[in-house]
Amino acid sequence: MNHDDPVQNKLNQPSYKLWQGQSVPLLISVPHSGTAIPQEVLAQMTDSAQGSMDSDWFMKELYLPIAQSLGASLITPHFSRYVIDLNRPESDQSLYPGKATTGLFPKHRFDGEILYINNNQPDSVEKNRRIQTYWQPYHQALNNELDRLKNIHGKVLLWEGHSIKSEVPLFFDGKLADLNIGTNQGLSCSQAVEDGIILYLKTQQQYSSVINGRFKGGYITRFYGSPDRNIHAVQLELSQITYLKDEHNPQWSADFAHSISKVIKGLIRCAVSSL
Repeated sequence: MNHDDPVQNKLNQPSYKLWQGQSVPLLISVPHSGTAIPQEVLAQMTDSAQGSMDSDWFMKELYLPIAQSLGASLITPHFSRYVIDLNRPESDQSLYPGKATTGLFPKHRFDGEILYINNNQPDSVEKNRRIQTYWQPYHQALNNELDRLKNIHGKVLLWEGHSIKSEVPLFFDGKLADLNIGTNQGLSCSQAVEDGIILYLKTQQQYSSVINGRFKGGYITRFYGSPDRNIHAVQLELSQITYLKDEHNPQWSADFAHSISKVIKGLIRCAVSSL
């Protein structure tokens, strides 16, 4: 079933889109794939915000064919993480205390460029508006879809699809591994699921990988992952050089992304079969 009636905000723009699957207990979430910035928000921002350069580029294009081939569900946002970061807690508490990161309302780009004119951050009224308009609808839909799939199958896997440039000095030294798996140190999924992923990674030699390295899973992975309740969550932070010819000038090429797409599909299949 394809759910094509996304939540609308006050400007009649879709807040998210949900494709509903039935065949497998799997929801794929790509919360940083949005690129749109509403005009009333963009008016508060510097030119650095133009283009939403820190988006997880083409995650929908990468994951939609995988989801459809597996019969899985997929949820994607319309709006940029510059508007509000859907993978941060509503409280804006840091996920990586003591390390550089971005918050619920990012103040700067990954390269340090400030996002707001005169560095004026949104006030509490504006923050609450964005939470209600963008953050809450996405999380309500995500939670509802997890419940629906769990009711059908008795268990469910939440796969968090993310990507980032291979080199971001603000966040990590040197070059990032190709595949960065996060399970919140094993707390967001069962040991069997993590072992299934590890086993698959050992069968492929093309891409480097690490589990619970710099990226251990963001808010969505940590909050929704509850193996005791048969809800298992895994994050994949993908180095953008694995699927983009030029990560500094992102353009989509299904042919170029074909190889990593096969690996991601294999990872997901192993995780689901280990539930």
